[in-house]
Amino acid sequence: MTHPAPDPVRLADEITRQLGQLTDHLSQLSPPQAAQVIARILDPDNGVLGGITHLVATGSVFAKDQAEQGVLPAEVWLALGRASNELHDITLDLDEHQHTLQRVSTQPATTVAKPPAPAPLVVRRRR
Repeated sequence: MTHPAPDPVRLADEITRQLGQLTDHLSQLSPPQAAQVIARILDPDNGVLGGITHLVATGSVFAKDQAEQGVLPAEVWLALGRASNELHDITLDLDEHQHTLQRVSTQPATTVAKPPAPAPLVVRRRR
């Protein structure tokens, strides 16, 4: 027996709710667990970011068709297309860091006598 297709608006609302739950959980995870979750979210093929990028690209195709028929202003299609392209570029940029995140997520938790050195990004000068 096939399942009826879910109401797309309810599905979008449910996905949004679950993303909020994921965000709440992420803020409470240990660093290795958080790295593992982030790596999965950023996976360009099977992650949330890749899925959202594909969703926006599909929305852009829809908006193009509607703009060609005069239903939507062309600016809507252009904005969705631009968003799709930018998300794709962001996905490619973040893909470079997949291996680092996966490596961090699989490192065993050890007691460290000396804490890791902060990245230059967070070092502050004393004045």
